[in-house]
Amino acid sequence: MLVLRSLLFNLAFYVNIVLWMILALPTLLMPRPALLWIVKNWARVNIVLMRHIAGITCEIRGRENLPPGPVLVAAKHQSTWDIFAMFLVCEDPCYVLKRELMWLPVFGWLAAKAQMIAVNRGARSRAMKQMKADGERELARGRQIVIFPEGTRRAPGAEPAYKYGVVYLYSEFDVPCVPVALNSGHFWPRRRFIRQPGRLVMEILPAIPAGQDKTAFFERLVSDIESASDRLLAEARGPLGAEQTRIA
Repeated sequence: MLVLRSLLFNLAFYVNIVLWMILALPTLLMPRPALLWIVKNWARVNIVLMRHIAGITCEIRGRENLPPGPVLVAAKHQSTWDIFAMFLVCEDPCYVLKRELMWLPVFGWLAAKAQMIAVNRGARSRAMKQMKADGERELARGRQIVIFPEGTRRAPGAEPAYKYGVVYLYSEFDVPCVPVALNSGHFWPRRRFIRQPGRLVMEILPAIPAGQDKTAFFERLVSDIESASDRLLAEARGPLGAEQTRIA
């Protein structure tokens, strides 16, 4: 039954992507809020499919910790779920993503229309400056800059691998940083077919005020996200799996 439910969900998920991308094409000629409406509704349908087909319910805790208006959101990244879920958390999210994604047909066009921040990872210092300029522009519009500090999906419980980019943005932007923890990788693991039923949780943690020392900020960010993600992973695994939360 688990294999069948996972198969049906995966099929429904990708069909849903195709349908909403087709619906989104006309928004290339419309104001950006039209595309934002499409993406938010695509995310809502995904949540419904997860609940009714895969048996995964989603809970978002700590919404009160996300202040309105411009802010930097630093989120743990374990699953595809994390990407679309942020559209249900943030009013107008602006993702920091790798430039290569902008070259994809349709997706790249829509990402450009959504005015996401594309980063050329090979350019280093020049990429940082461009990321800062693009981020300041979008913050001035009242958007939320969303970054996955580890740069890619990590397995639940894996040793953290945070990169400098989040520290650079925090030091350059005069806005709070909101850490986000989750346990999505337990239910929707990277490069695996099976979707594990249960309660998936994202927890929005208390914001780190702007202007803190870089080292102090980085240490608190990693500590807050990792300790909360470990707790959520133990919660997902239940009493028998709690002691295996951190893997070597």
